[in-house]
Parts: sequence; C-alpha cells; structure tokens
Amino acid sequence: MRVITGSARGRKLKTLEGDSVRPTTDKVKESIFNIIQFDIEGRRVLDMFCGCGQLGIEALSRGAEFAVFTDISKASIKVTEENLEHTGFRNCAKTVLGNSLDYLDRTSERYDIAFLDPPYRAGLMEDAIERVRLHIAENGIIVCETASDEVLPEEIEGFTSKRYKYGKIALTVYRKVV
Repeated sequence: MRVITGSARGRKLKTLEGDSVRPTTDKVKESIFNIIQFDIEGRRVLDMFCGCGQLGIEALSRGAEFAVFTDISKASIKVTEENLEHTGFRNCAKTVLGNSLDYLDRTSERYDIAFLDPPYRAGLMEDAIERVRLHIAENGIIVCETASDEVLPEEIEGFTSKRYKYGKIALTVYRKVV
C-alpha cells in the first residue's frame, strides 16, 4: 500500500496483518480521490475507524490542512502514527485512541471531509453518518465505504448523495447542501 499522489507520492504505508483490518484497495482509494479531488486543498479531514490512516494521509498528501484519525484499536493508532511520521505529516495531524462514535459526542470540531470506513456489517455506519453530519462544515463531504450489498440512506437531512460501486465495494458520497 502506498500514497498515490501529492507531496508524499509513492511512500509506502504500513498496515496491520490479519482479518481484523481491511485496508481500502488502491483502486477504490484512487476512485475516492478522483471524486473529491477539487475539494481537498486547505481542508480539515476526519478519518474515522482509520485502520492504518491511509485515507487521511492521502488527503494530507494532496493538500489538506489538517487531519484527525480515530480508531478503537491501539495497534491501528500506533501504525497510523508511524505512517504519519514516515510521510512527514505528524505536525498536521492528531490521533485519537477510542471509540470513533464517542469521539464525535465529545468534540465540537467541524470537518470539511469525513471518511467513514467501519468494519463491514458491524452496524456502525448509519450511526456514524448520523453523528458525523453534525460536524460537517458548509460545503462538506462524507465519504462512506461499505460492502456493495449494504444499503445506506439515499438522503440525509441537508445532504445530497451519490453511490459508486466497485465490485464487492461501494462508496456513498454525501455532499452538504448550502
């Protein structure tokens, strides 16, 4: 796994081994960033259920101003921090060890882009969408990665949505309407 483009282009990222993690494939990651490519520069990013941090790091590499990474796994936060050091983004990022949903209840931060990639079929996505939407800035975006057979709401209050399918993976992108 690597950073696709930007200031850290080509840098390899560490990932966790085993069945408990499912890193976003390069094909899907490239698709995500093609969809939001003009919305990244200078923006604040939230990478929930971050795993190894690759989505937030890709956003930083493409010019995002700051990123917050949340995960309940100590191992995930540790590898995310190592990846931030390796790519040179440690000073424009914050890691939060703990339940990603609880983090949203505790913070008053607002984000321009939020990446949601919880474990598939864990029943976390709709709750995450409902909570994170309250923290999305004007013209903000929520990017959700799910199994292609998982169905997400077509509409959430104040947002439009578009769904993209890539084999067994689906992306649902919500854009805040102003």
